[in-house]
Amino acid sequence: MLDSLYYDSLDLLKSLISIPRHSREESKAADLIEGMLTHWGLPPLRHANNVWAVDPEYDPSRPTILLNSHIDTVRPATGWTHNPYTPVIEDDRLYGLGSNDAGASLVSLLAAYRALTTLPRQSNLVFVASAEEEVSGRNGLEAILHTLPPIDYAIVGEPTGMNPAVAEKGLMVLDGVARGKAGHAARDEGDNAIYRAISAIERLRTMSFDKESEMLGPVKISVTQIEAGTQHNVVPDECRFVVDVRTTDAYTNAETLELIRTYVPEVELNPRSTRLNPSGIPTDNPVVRRAVMLGYKPYGSPTLSDQALMPWPSVKIGPGDSARSHTADEYITLAELREAIEIYTRLLSGL
Repeated sequence: MLDSLYYDSLDLLKSLISIPRHSREESKAADLIEGMLTHWGLPPLRHANNVWAVDPEYDPSRPTILLNSHIDTVRPATGWTHNPYTPVIEDDRLYGLGSNDAGASLVSLLAAYRALTTLPRQSNLVFVASAEEEVSGRNGLEAILHTLPPIDYAIVGEPTGMNPAVAEKGLMVLDGVARGKAGHAARDEGDNAIYRAISAIERLRTMSFDKESEMLGPVKISVTQIEAGTQHNVVPDECRFVVDVRTTDAYTNAETLELIRTYVPEVELNPRSTRLNPSGIPTDNPVVRRAVMLGYKPYGSPTLSDQALMPWPSVKIGPGDSARSHTADEYITLAELREAIEIYTRLLSGL
């Protein structure tokens, strides 16, 4: 069965690579996944470009495990030496946009879902191929959460080398404003908003929090953009800046925001969103325990995924290497793909 699943998965991954499926432009790739589920006798459901399937033997008295990865990709970086939309195998590597992030995870989870729904099990399985993950779009996973059956925990397919990422950082982007008073630069007048912003930015640079995540470390605050002034001889009365905050499971996003605002009350800080929360799962979760028994190591992930939108515990596990994501000549090895199908199946069998 593993051989058959592997070759089906390889063919499906090649087909996905051949379809441009940038975020919000995934309809043809969603058509492909929907068609394959139908072909394999697994009735698909669809909303926008999200495609999913519910265990054919779903029993509400059993726990339910979600298997999720995303269809979409970023746009190709400069520097590709291969055509990013032409799957090419060289020296055990399959090159193509989205091969590593997260096509290999998607097709491997689907293979495990196909295999396990034919075997006796104690849990329900739900497979979801989600859209708009790369842009945290509202028409992605978030749009179908209310349509899914109750989920106990999730496996999210992303490139982790099959090591279980048991915690993941969240994200907040804050728009900051420092206000002063305009004046002529040649005279001693006005209240320079840039100086007010610099003071606040320095405080943000050195800010520390009482609690620190065991897996993710401290909350990370970075000021990434700044803008002020209309011309050289006018003291600016407003300075705007952008703050990138990578949150951890030590605090909710709302708690982190309140602590930051309290620390720098002299400026306005307005979040673009607080919905991309940090996430985690207990290390005694059955899937995590099984991964450890197989020799894989739990860790905390700094990168964002659809876990940020999930209201239930989740663990990120998948083939490939996160360092290859969003790079030119992205690839997955054939050995990694085959291993992922086997490991996903072993992790879930008997649950």
